[in-house]
Amino acid sequence: MLLDASEHAWLEDRGPVWNLLGSLDDATGAILALHFRPHEDLHGYTTLLRRVIVEHGLPTNLYGDRLGVFVRNDDPWTLEEELAGTQDPTQFGHMLAEFAVGYLAATSPQAKGRIERLWQTLQDRLVAELRLRGITTYAAAEAYLAAFIADYNRRFAKPPREVRTAWRRAPRDLDHILTCRYHRTVAGDNTVTLPGRWIQIPPGPGQRSYHRCRVELRELLDGRLIVLHHDRVIAEQPAPTCPFTLAPRDSTRPKRRAALGIDAPGSPRNNDRAAPRVPSHPRNTPPGRLTHIRRPAKTHPWKRPYNRNLLPQAAGAGRT
Repeated sequence: MLLDASEHAWLEDRGPVWNLLGSLDDATGAILALHFRPHEDLHGYTTLLRRVIVEHGLPTNLYGDRLGVFVRNDDPWTLEEELAGTQDPTQFGHMLAEFAVGYLAATSPQAKGRIERLWQTLQDRLVAELRLRGITTYAAAEAYLAAFIADYNRRFAKPPREVRTAWRRAPRDLDHILTCRYHRTVAGDNTVTLPGRWIQIPPGPGQRSYHRCRVELRELLDGRLIVLHHDRVIAEQPAPTCPFTLAPRDSTRPKRRAALGIDAPGSPRNNDRAAPRVPSHPRNTPPGRLTHIRRPAKTHPWKRPYNRNLLPQAAGAGRT
């Protein structure tokens, strides 16, 4: 399956320049899925992959470019990666690994020429179809894509050479795999935090506390947050009410953040930007003892004003 995106004025002068993310069946030339996004990002490709899996199944391999959403392009390695002899995959790479789907990174546009030719066709025919139907918003254009794909595949798709299909059945826990995942240690007040979010873990069996336990947080495509302990869900937070965009929330060390270009404003190198802050639910339990701050009273010696005139007197008294 080929995977790519094309930035173009799809609505001409009726709207801004957006990206059209698409996937193409290399065996038949059929369009599998299309999705409009303001930027070429993780949320868009995860949504696109979910549509392909739901409508067709799991592919054997994906073939795309070396975008930072798909592969690691940074040079710094952590000590754990050096000991393992390989770099950790991206969040999208973690999803593919759990699906047992391979990824082939092309080194030139000519290597994936079939989907590049598809963009030339869509920039002509899709733009004209949107104009003829008077579509002026990307929400309406997104709703029209299903009819366009069906008409395109009916006219131009070819039957495969082999009748036996290579698509596999979608797993039942699909939404729990299409996630960003993080490993954390539970705090003393049974909470786990991410940059911009936190979740309270309820007591386990027998009122057991998960303090100091190692857990895995997964942020789902719709914004839900779940906590897993030994592959079992022990806590879940509903999706936020504000619009949500799935994006990596941490990037380990500052040097690696600089290499990834996350902190550089407007840097398009990896499109692996830090996720925006999501409003959390109000805390219904008091903070733990490790988070309590004790401030000295105003009468404490540390709070008294400094008087340098007392120093010479003290020194003279010591000599006599």
